[in-house]
Amino acid sequence: MRLKNYRFFNIGEDHDYFDDHNNAEIMRKVARKNYLPMNALLLDLINEYGSAFKVSFSISGTALDQFEAYAPDVLDSFKRLAATGQVEFLAETYAHSLSALKSKDEFTKQVQRQSAKIETLFGQKPTTFRNTELIYSDEIGAMVADMGYDVMLTEGAKHVLGWRSPNYLYTNAINPKLKLLLKNFQLSDDIAFRFSQQSWKEWPLTTEKFVGWLNQLDPKEEVINLFMDYETFGEHQWEETGIFDFMRALPGRVFSHSNFTFNTPGELGKNLQPVAPIHVPFPISWADEERDLTAWLGNELQDEAFDKLYQLEQKVQKCDDPQIHHDWLYLQTSDHFYYMCTKFFSDGDVHKYFNPYGTPYEAFINYMNVLSDFILRVDKNTSFGKEPENKKVGTTGKTLKKKTGTTPKKVRKTTKAVKKPKSKK
Repeated sequence: MRLKNYRFFNIGEDHDYFDDHNNAEIMRKVARKNYLPMNALLLDLINEYGSAFKVSFSISGTALDQFEAYAPDVLDSFKRLAATGQVEFLAETYAHSLSALKSKDEFTKQVQRQSAKIETLFGQKPTTFRNTELIYSDEIGAMVADMGYDVMLTEGAKHVLGWRSPNYLYTNAINPKLKLLLKNFQLSDDIAFRFSQQSWKEWPLTTEKFVGWLNQLDPKEEVINLFMDYETFGEHQWEETGIFDFMRALPGRVFSHSNFTFNTPGELGKNLQPVAPIHVPFPISWADEERDLTAWLGNELQDEAFDKLYQLEQKVQKCDDPQIHHDWLYLQTSDHFYYMCTKFFSDGDVHKYFNPYGTPYEAFINYMNVLSDFILRVDKNTSFGKEPENKKVGTTGKTLKKKTGTTPKKVRKTTKAVKKPKSKK
């Protein structure tokens, strides 16, 4: 959900922050290239293979809002998938936000709101949770367990796993009732990032080759979790690359040349036994070689904007203006902070065309101008007994002394959990 070009002189005068026209155009473009053809392909596969083929989706509330506003045919296509009974819809934050890092109360509210919307639209009450950008830590997992979720997805980060494999079911270190499914990032990224990369030594990727890699894994390993942006199919990897043909042929190859089966995360949580707890004292994510938070937080631009936003939480709760609550929610979307990243990522080229700003500094200034106006509105609406702070927020020279770079962006994920049954004796 992109902000419009919001100038210093708009502060106090213009309370409409979002570029509705551009957001509608982007949604329709991605719907045409990605959502509609891929949903149709998945429905065809379910019709062909029945209960043998399954898939799961994590869709933010803000994405669902945009489907309703700009692409109702996309929403209808997801409803058709839901009606098959072969698709699991996961819980996540409503605004695809970083609230788990800042406020348990806000995090819980957003998850409950998104879960309720999933149940309303698709007739499912989520039991599996996927946090924004696969962000996870022991404390975040404990919060998710407290909300009653059985399973959570996160990254199979090397520095967390050490010698262990991501291809097992694990548990949260604080509350072992929460089971963890870890992304196999090597195999996931082979499809999501490297599929059309002709410099890759394994290009072109075929279903024969991919299923061959699955068969080479240790037979004791129980599950291969493929998590990726849904925009992989048709947007990051264009139709001309053969990505749709690959996905159409993949299930058949799995069934005919391996012992693997397709399962939803919820099924895996019930059918597999955890092998051990995973200790994650510091938050991890899907992003970059470090699998850390620096795509969204860490430099002075990001931290100033993030902290300034969440300083408003208690005031916003006292506001009685529904539009303020709407804007508060949408201003938390992780993309706003991601656009301010000054670090270059190896997979940034795949995503940089989604960034509407020329530099991270432009993103920061635009966001802080919007936030300045939002602060004025919140102060005016609340009864704190003081005059609004009529000042412009945080465009200091000190804050702007960072290097320029581009970073990747996650929009939403689809998950395909492939379970390998135990070998027969």
